[in-house]
Amino acid sequence: MRDTLTQRRSAEAFAPRAAWPAVASLLLVLLLLGLLFHAEIAAAIAIWISSTAYNHCVLIIPIAAYLIWERRAALVGLMPAPSLRPLPLLIPLAVLWLVAERLGIMEVRQFVLVSAVEIAIASLFGWRLFLLLLGPLLYLYFLVPFGAFLVPALQNFTARFVVIGLDVLGIPNFSDGVTIDIPQGRFYVAEACAGLRFLIASMAFSVLYALLIYRGYARRMVFILIACCVPVVANGFRALGIVSLGYLLGSAEAAETDHILYGWIFFSIVIVLLILLGLPFRQAPATPGALAPPAAPMVAPPTQRLVIASLLFLLLAGAGPLLAAALATAGQGGAGMRADLAPLCVPVDAGADRPIQRFGCGATALPLLVEYFPPRSNPRRLLDAARRLSGALAAEDVQQSALAVPGAAGWTLVATRRPARLGAFVFFLDGIAYADGLHLRLRQALNSLSRHPATPLLIVIEAPPESSPAAIRQFLGAHAAWIAQRLLSQGGA
Repeated sequence: MRDTLTQRRSAEAFAPRAAWPAVASLLLVLLLLGLLFHAEIAAAIAIWISSTAYNHCVLIIPIAAYLIWERRAALVGLMPAPSLRPLPLLIPLAVLWLVAERLGIMEVRQFVLVSAVEIAIASLFGWRLFLLLLGPLLYLYFLVPFGAFLVPALQNFTARFVVIGLDVLGIPNFSDGVTIDIPQGRFYVAEACAGLRFLIASMAFSVLYALLIYRGYARRMVFILIACCVPVVANGFRALGIVSLGYLLGSAEAAETDHILYGWIFFSIVIVLLILLGLPFRQAPATPGALAPPAAPMVAPPTQRLVIASLLFLLLAGAGPLLAAALATAGQGGAGMRADLAPLCVPVDAGADRPIQRFGCGATALPLLVEYFPPRSNPRRLLDAARRLSGALAAEDVQQSALAVPGAAGWTLVATRRPARLGAFVFFLDGIAYADGLHLRLRQALNSLSRHPATPLLIVIEAPPESSPAAIRQFLGAHAAWIAQRLLSQGGA
C-alpha cells in the first residue's frame, strides 16, 4: 500500500512539470485569440453587464474551473499529447464566422470563438484529456449570450397562457397579441416579462447541477430538459398571478408594482423545488481506479509539435477576422457624403463633419436624421445605428411594426414604453427600400462582397414626445417619396 501511494505521488509530481510547455502554449494561444476576437469578447461582456438575463455569465469561467478541479484525480498521470487532427474543424468554423460577420450575427461569432477555444485545448492537450474534461469545457458555451430570438415566442406563449388561465378562472378578458385587458386595467407582456432571464439562468443551473450529482448521460439530459421546461410554464403562472391579483385588487397598476422582484422570488422557489426533485436520483461520484506506475519518467511533449499545432491553429482561426478586416478597410468611400433636402428640410445642426445629419422637415418640423455608411459595412453597424437613433437601443419595451403608407415602402415604426417614444426608419441600398430584417442582412452581405458596392443609406424620423403614429404616417404619405427620390438622385444608396 505504501508503494502504491509512493507511485501515485510520483505520478502527481511528474505530470505538472511535464505539462507546463502545453499549458504555456495554450495561454499564449488564448491571448492571441483574444486579440483576434476582441470585438466578440467586448460585445459579450457588455451584454453580461447590461442585461439581467445574462448577469450570471460572469460566473461561468469560475464554475468551469471548479468543475475541472473536481476532476483533477482523473488527470493524475496523464500527459498532454498534441495533435493536428482537431485543426481541420477550424475550416468550417472560419467559414461560419465569416458568414455571421457579413450578416451581422454576433451570437454566432461568439459561438465560433468558444468552439475555437475547445479545439485549441483538444489540439494542444490531446483528445483523451479533452474527453475527460468534456463537461466543464462544454459548459463554457454559456459564455455566449444567446436566446434573444426566443423573446417573441416566449411573449406569445405567456400571453396565451394567461388568457387560458383567465378563462378557466372566469375572469373577463380581451387579448390583442401580448396586450391583455381586464375590467380593472390593461396588462402588457413586455420583453422583460417574457421569461427569457428565467429560462437562461435555469439552463445554466440545470447543466451545473446535472454535472455535479449525475454520472449517467440519460439522467443528465432528462433533468436538463425538465429544468428548461419548468421555468417557461412557471413564468406563465407568475404572469397569470399578477393579472389575477390586479382583478382582485381592482387595479392593474397596483398588481404590477415590484412584479419583477416577485418574479425572481418565485423563480428562486422553483429552482429550490427542482433541486429537491433531482436529489432522490443522484448518483455517487465516480472514484478513479488504481493508477499503474509509470513505465518511464513522464516527459513533456516535443516542443516542435506544440509550436506547429499552435501556429496552424492561429492561422486557421484568424483567417476569418483577417479577411473581414481587409474588407473593412476596402471601399470606405460614401460615409462622408452630405445630403441636401432643401427646400422641404432645413439642417438644424452646424456640424458639417458629423456622419449623422439632422434636419427639420415640413410644417410640423419633424426631426429627420440621415446617415451614409461605408459600402462594405457590416449589417450590424447599420442595424445598431437604426436602433440607437430611433430610441430602441436605450429602451426596455420595444415594439416594431411595418408602416403601411402609400409611397413609403420599407418604413418601420418603433414605439417604446420605457421611456415613451416614437420613431421610424428605413434603409436604402442600391435604390431599394429595406426594413430591419434578414432580407437587409443578406442584401448588404452580398453588397459588401461585390466589386462595386453601393453606399447604404439610413433615414430616421426622431418624433417628439407629443407625436403620434398618425402624425408620422401623415408626414411619410406627404413627403417620403420626395425625400427618397432626392437622396437617391444625389448618389449612393
